[in-house]
Parts: sequence; structure tokens; C-alpha cells
Amino acid sequence: MFSDDATTPIPTDPADLSVPTAPQGRQQRNSHSEDAGDPDRSVQSSSLARPSRRGLFGLLGAGAAGLALGGVAGNALQRGRGSTAALAQATVDFGGPHQAGIVTPAQDRLHFAAFAMNTGTTRDDLISLLRDWTTAASALSRGEEVGEGMEPGNALLPPDDTGEATGLGPGNLTLTFGFGRSLFVGGERSGTGTVSSEADPFGIRDQLPKQFEPLPSFAFDLLDATQSGGDLCVQACSDDPQIAVHAIRNLARIATGRAHLAWSQLGFGRTASTSLEQDTPRNLFGFKDGTANVMAEETEELANHVWVGSEAPEWLRGGSYLVARKIQMTIETWDRANLAEQERIFGRTKREGAPLTSAHEFDTPDFDAMDHAAGSPKIDMAAHVRLAHPVRNGGVRLLRRGYNYVDGSNSLGQLNAGLFFISFQRDPESFVRVQQSLKSDLLNEYIRHIGSGLWAVPRGLERGGDEFIGQALFE
Repeated sequence: MFSDDATTPIPTDPADLSVPTAPQGRQQRNSHSEDAGDPDRSVQSSSLARPSRRGLFGLLGAGAAGLALGGVAGNALQRGRGSTAALAQATVDFGGPHQAGIVTPAQDRLHFAAFAMNTGTTRDDLISLLRDWTTAASALSRGEEVGEGMEPGNALLPPDDTGEATGLGPGNLTLTFGFGRSLFVGGERSGTGTVSSEADPFGIRDQLPKQFEPLPSFAFDLLDATQSGGDLCVQACSDDPQIAVHAIRNLARIATGRAHLAWSQLGFGRTASTSLEQDTPRNLFGFKDGTANVMAEETEELANHVWVGSEAPEWLRGGSYLVARKIQMTIETWDRANLAEQERIFGRTKREGAPLTSAHEFDTPDFDAMDHAAGSPKIDMAAHVRLAHPVRNGGVRLLRRGYNYVDGSNSLGQLNAGLFFISFQRDPESFVRVQQSLKSDLLNEYIRHIGSGLWAVPRGLERGGDEFIGQALFE
């Protein structure tokens, strides 16, 4: 599903985001720069672009001019360290009308986890788990430990916090929580290793939104039940992979006795921008991805396409639906396709990301343009950009927040790699419509959907005090 046309706290409510007259990221893209880098990544790389030790000694040994240059290098090193430190200390508010990690400018690392409630757990167990997770998530988002245990005098007890993120700072961590349909209807659980014969195990079936139906089967689905579904999901995003892993690891420990980790996925290199300040990233096929994504600054579009409204029960209003799809790429086969074929499949140029009917990434594709010499449309009738574009799908738009992944290699030396697709939408039917339109996509020759899940993401925390995620669901 490669739909491209579908140190102060960062606000999670788009109403709190100022809309720049000419955002820097969008300025760069509209000036048709070939630099498709992530601004966050640029900050990180600036700290890595340091002279070698040998280079510094060479400068110091070159006399007065060398000393002057050494001073410049020292200043550059200090600036690099400052940039890295600022990035590590960046925080995102955990509270707000919407959960963090949706319109938050997409970070560069992901650890996504699906959990299953243990057999025999009760409504009170679920509530206590959500309370404990909320407390821990709030602390983790501030760069704090989830408990004590590493202090002197506690040597005979396991530490409450696993410790691998101690000293790393908040790292722009966001934690986004979702509820699976199986949490409401029990016996329909799949892929989680837990089966309940109860029709309403937690007493919340009457709060099930009518739009919350299972995703249908799609063309080219080869779903693995061990990488699909889940009673609960947690999306942990950060600019530091160790911070994201630490968050999921500790939430899993906290869940012990009530829920267990069913499956998880690590991701790197975001494949979508969620703010006008970010440049368009690339997927592992080398193409720019998410060019026409819904952005945080587009408050009206968010209201129309992302945030759930009065059509849903109170607990979900202001929330969204999260779809996750693990899409495996046949990397080696793709790498043997020539450039013209690759561009025909996507309907865009590989370097600029421009539609084949124009020269620049953000130009509107002209689906009626003809190549008269060839006697065919300039953009193939089955090109990805044509089938995924909102004008071909009743205006439907998704807020994409996916990541690249590599899960090692197989026995033949081929990469187990692809896209961990994540989208947020007001109604799951929006995703279904776009995905069904892609059944004739030329890209299908090179991808397979091997994992899938759908979760309802409740609204954020606004009351303060001891409010917990999804509390309105139980009131």
C-alpha cells in the first residue's frame, strides 16, 4: 500500500500548530531541490560529520593557519554536540485532545507492538493495565524511568526500569494506543495466540462503533496470522531506536499477568511526512513516498479524513482508526527492472518524484495526457499514482505514517525487507476503498501483504489528574 496520493513541547493538536506562510520544508520542495532528506536526520548527520582524529592532528601541526583551522573544527564539533543534545532532549506532550504520534512530525524510528489479553482476564484487569500503561507512557515521554530499582539498596530486586534508555533523554518519543475489535467481541480474536469464547469478555461490546468492521481480504494478501491482529496495539516512535525499543520492552513488562506481546515490528526511515516542514522521504524501492499525505497543518482535512466525529461513541470522538500492513518487497527482482519500467510502474520520476506528465514533485498529475507517438497515456492506466490518487477514489485521503523495515535475509541471501505501512483515517472504509482500487496496480508484481491489523485509537487525555487512555470507554 504505497499510496502517495492518498526542546519545546510539540503540540499534538493541529489547532495549536501555527501554519507558516511559506514553510521551509515546502519551500525547499517547491524550489525543486533534489535533496529529499529528513530534517531530523540532517540534524543527526551534522553531529556525525566530524573531522577524524588524524585530520585534527594534521591541522594542529600545520602552524598558525592550522591552529586557526583547528579552532574552527573545534567550534564545529561543539555545534554538532549541541545539535545532538537538543534532539535528544526534544519532547512531545503525552496529553492533548488527540493522542500523540498521529499528527506529530514523523520521527525516524518505530517499534510497533500488538498485545493479547491473557485468557481469564477481567474488565478490572484491562482497566488496571490501561492505568499503569498511561502512567508509564507519560513518564517515558518525558525521558524518565518507569520506576525505581537501580539505586543503592535495591540489589536483591529486579529494577522496575530495564535501564537501556537511561541518560538518552526523551528523544521525541510518542506512544499511541489502539484497541482491537477482538477486545469488544472476544471470540473473533486472531493471530494473537489467545481465544475467548465469551461474546463480551470486558463488558464493552455495546461501545463497539458500527464502522469498526474487520478488514476484508484483498488481492495479493498472503497474511501470516502470527503477524496480524491484536487486542491492543502500541505505536512507539522516536528519533532514537533504543528509546522506542525501551518503551515497548517496559510496557510489555508492566503488562505481565494481564496481557502478553503477540508480535512486534521494528521500522526505520519514515516513509511519509506528516508536517509541511518535512521533506518527502523514500521507500526501499528508491521512490519518494507519501507526496500527497494529509499534513498536520491541514486542520480541515484532518477533521474530514482523520478525526472520528459524532458518528462514533463518545469515547472515540477525536480519535481515529489505525491500519497497519506489513508489505514485503521482492527487492532483488525490483533491482533488475530498468529505470523506465520502474518509473512506469509508479507513474513518477525516480529522482524528482514528479508525475510523468510534468517536471516537479508537487505538480498535479495529468491523467488525460497522451504520448501520441506511443498511442498510450503518459501515465499508465495501472500506474500506482493513478490508482492511489484521491481524484480516483472519491477524494479519500489517508494520513500515512509508515516505515521501512529489514528483517534480515532468507536462506537464499535475499532480503526480508519492505514497508510497514501505517495509516490513520476517520473510517476504515477509506482505507478499504483505496486498497481495493490498487488490485490492478503494476506494483503488485513486486510486493506481498504478509501482516495486517486494525485498531480504534481513542482520543487523547485532556482532563488531567488520573485519567487513563480510553477511560470514557468504561464510563
